[in-house]
Amino acid sequence: MNNSMINSSVTMHGLQQKLDMLANNIANVNTTGYKRKEASFQDVLTSLKQQPKSFQQDGRLSPLGYNQGWGSRLVQAQMTMLQGSLKSTDNPLDTAIEGNGMYEINTFVRDANNTLIPQTAWTRNGSFELTPSGDPNTLSLTTKDGHYVMGADDQPVQVPTNHRVSIQEDGRIMAYDDADKTAPPIEVAQIKLVRVIRPQLLQQLGDNLFTLPTGLANQQDVLQTVDGTNNTIDPITVRQGFLEQSNVVLSEEMTDLIQVQRAFQLNSRAVTSSDTMMGIANNLRNG
Repeated sequence: MNNSMINSSVTMHGLQQKLDMLANNIANVNTTGYKRKEASFQDVLTSLKQQPKSFQQDGRLSPLGYNQGWGSRLVQAQMTMLQGSLKSTDNPLDTAIEGNGMYEINTFVRDANNTLIPQTAWTRNGSFELTPSGDPNTLSLTTKDGHYVMGADDQPVQVPTNHRVSIQEDGRIMAYDDADKTAPPIEVAQIKLVRVIRPQLLQQLGDNLFTLPTGLANQQDVLQTVDGTNNTIDPITVRQGFLEQSNVVLSEEMTDLIQVQRAFQLNSRAVTSSDTMMGIANNLRNG
């Protein structure tokens, strides 16, 4: 009875975590560039229980046995990098990534002393805009939340004022002078793209941004900078005038939600039954 209660209560904790994950997926079904998460479970502990020696028979060298589990736990909530559908917006500053890549963003976070410090982050949300910079002759390419979009030179992307932009498939930004229609375009920057190698190691920062875990020895094990030499196999391309939609399939999430709720209900009944049986046993002993 005690084993049954422990098994069910431990499993309920893991199921509650998966319920929270499914709820987060459903809440972000319309979030641009959102990547759904999937849960992985494993046994907490499995032990082999031996039967009494009286069960041994002639010719059998080992006693009969059975496995006894102690519930399961959530070991990983991994982000799936499956491509979301592309939605046309006709906005030249909207971009979508095709392939297993992300944009590099420069944002700010608060440290233990509540001081704002710069933080490198990555995102799939390509909804950008041009905002004023310190130089009246240039504009900064930023996210809707004001985070700087980084270029291949590890500097914030800057665009001359009074210029139209055209973003190429490799992330190069070409600027056209509105005052001189005959002037050839100039290449002003190239958006920095990174290839996601191990998405399970990315940590969510909020606002659909991701960062690397503290103390990571080698960033290249998780993210790899994309350039002309390593973008031939499984290429990563940028589509101007499009936004990537969430890769959450609502019908699949609702199906998983129902299954998890039923599993949670089953384990809660097992806890209740174990508690009832323990109460009966106590009454018999005290009676």
